[in-house]
Amino acid sequence: MGVTTTIRVGVGLLLGAAVLAQAHTLEPLPAGVSAGQVLVPHGVYAHIDTRQTQEMLQVLTQGTAVQQQAALDRVRAAPERFQPPVLYAMSQVLFKAKLYNEAAFWFYAGQLRARFDANRCTDPTTRQAVDALNQTYGAPVNRYLFQDLDRAEDLISNVVAWDRKTPYDYDPHWINLHGMQAVQAARDPQSAGARTAASLSQPPSEWAAIAERTRVKYLKSFQDAITGMQHKLPPSPPAQPSR
Repeated sequence: MGVTTTIRVGVGLLLGAAVLAQAHTLEPLPAGVSAGQVLVPHGVYAHIDTRQTQEMLQVLTQGTAVQQQAALDRVRAAPERFQPPVLYAMSQVLFKAKLYNEAAFWFYAGQLRARFDANRCTDPTTRQAVDALNQTYGAPVNRYLFQDLDRAEDLISNVVAWDRKTPYDYDPHWINLHGMQAVQAARDPQSAGARTAASLSQPPSEWAAIAERTRVKYLKSFQDAITGMQHKLPPSPPAQPSR
């Protein structure tokens, strides 16, 4: 059975029951579409299941402390079942609880998985969803983690290792709802019929290779960034001779 949701053209991301497509995409908005406009997905886009993600985000952003703890426990028990925006939102709850290392882990785990979902998606404009998630949740985590470059390098390596061994047991097409193709299909329902579930992503036979390329590039980008930061650090003062 299909899932009825909405696409809101704006700068938010999966808030409440609305799936929000980014206004700042690689392509201009279609004629007649304005920021904040609510659109109803048509065709294959109407069958993308984000119900669990919407419910979890509602709890993680607006639930009571007891509800949030229950949501955290659900994700910890089976993280492979949750779409990346849930991992991002989980990191925010953990950071506010001063569980900084765990918050950083889930933030970067969500980021890596979102990048893979974008890379296997056939609509390149969906990559803006990853940028929006990073902007929404990333600032405090990044500031914390990169105070200690050794800790940062270890954590990112652990995230990549975790991702490599943890299945992807969720619908990756959540990210398609953040692309211009979904917006265009909502604006022109007749054109939506030209797209099928298979057309939304690269062939599944290529996913494992895409995932590994994403991991390798992700890890290398962090290692390069950390190396650059280390070179900019002032030299350590010489050790004082013992008396």
